[in-house]
Amino acid sequence: MFKLPEDFIFGGATAAYQAEGATKEGNKGRVAWDTFLEDQGRFSADPASDFYHKYPVDLELSEKFGVNGIRISIAWSRIFPNGYGTPNPEGVEFYHKLFQECHKRNVEPFITLHHFDTPEALHKEDDFLNKENIQHFVDYAEFCFKEYKDEVSYWITFNEIWPVSSGQYLTGTFPPGIRFDFGKLVQSMHNMMVAHAKAVVLFNELDTPGKIGIVHSLETRYPYTNSAVDKKAAHLDDVLANQFLLDATFKGFYTEDTMAAIKHILDVNNGSIEIKDSDIDVLKKASQFNDFLGINYYQSSFIKAYDGESEIFHNGTGDKGTSVFRLKGVGEKMFDMDIPRTDWDWLIYPEGLYDMMVRVKNDYPNYKKIYVTENGMGYKDDFNNGNIEDEPRIDYIREHMKAIAKAIEDGVNVKGYFLWSLMDVFSWSNGYNKRYGLFYIDFDSQERYPKKSAYWFKELARTKEVK
Repeated sequence: MFKLPEDFIFGGATAAYQAEGATKEGNKGRVAWDTFLEDQGRFSADPASDFYHKYPVDLELSEKFGVNGIRISIAWSRIFPNGYGTPNPEGVEFYHKLFQECHKRNVEPFITLHHFDTPEALHKEDDFLNKENIQHFVDYAEFCFKEYKDEVSYWITFNEIWPVSSGQYLTGTFPPGIRFDFGKLVQSMHNMMVAHAKAVVLFNELDTPGKIGIVHSLETRYPYTNSAVDKKAAHLDDVLANQFLLDATFKGFYTEDTMAAIKHILDVNNGSIEIKDSDIDVLKKASQFNDFLGINYYQSSFIKAYDGESEIFHNGTGDKGTSVFRLKGVGEKMFDMDIPRTDWDWLIYPEGLYDMMVRVKNDYPNYKKIYVTENGMGYKDDFNNGNIEDEPRIDYIREHMKAIAKAIEDGVNVKGYFLWSLMDVFSWSNGYNKRYGLFYIDFDSQERYPKKSAYWFKELARTKEVK
């Protein structure tokens, strides 16, 4: 049995676009996803979980089931419909009411400023490839810091820079749907890290009360075999998805090892990037001000050397065994290990979470604390008249909690865990058939039903014992 700390946060995670619905209410501006999904004609982010109207119900359930923290993202286009200019009073007031309801229900809000939803007006102008949009983001962040300083104690600049950039410019699963443009991929990641750094520096210059950090999606990369070529492939994949961002966050520059790997990947794929001295200056300045790191962890990857052209097939339907992920000049993800995986081919490997947290502690000793800001299991829940038996999800959470507890025992400062997701939400590339929540949502009636995992999670939060 493991015991978690008394001050540990047992949280639930959400994101504005995936939970709020109401995409056309309250003078909200459009985001690129609105058009992208309309063009695809597959599904819509309305009604999602109707959190825009149902948040009092969800926060009451949170309090009842021992959830004492919630990740919420502010929809940038609710505050600034076009990304900048005059604030939208309806959007500003909505978040005041939401944050106040959080405190009423004794649920600490952790607020993300950017969760995949740049306003469409800015996204059309090349999103974060356009450095003017860096300043628009910083201006938006400044407004939020000042407006909500009495209601928010924990701020997150960006959620998952690697998935944003890779979705936009590598896999094509995010708008604008570009595939295999490695130059844009890396440039986008760098520019978002500069935007993060500028916001963090400003947060401190304003002497804003509270704490600020960033959330990275960190999947441990392991070599498929012990061969030198597989080890090199795993290292290249790790640098691209993990080390590049961790260096920028905590070192404030990119190490020679990091840049050698990035240069190799870009050379092979005819890509290039621009990193200015002024960029490094602000990264260095911000590296001392990160109060916490959020780690989103769902799976790890086993990488095999690969010499062919890039080829990706995204399993967005839960048709197990259909995923393909091969990157030219990097490597190939393998799926035939004797490791359980979800219907979406995500490997269930809690050891990878432990290894990543220990790595952060050892390689980036100026980190201060870690929150596991997302972790959870996508599952095709059976409603069964409101009796939702989701034992696989319970097992998944339990084993990852053990990994966290073990990391704490080994000296990693982990202060909380946020299950993705608090309630069932809309999924960017899967629509509504992939469920993660503690609370089942009937998306037609918007009724909430606690799953078996909700009752298990409540007991975990009460006892803080992982058995």
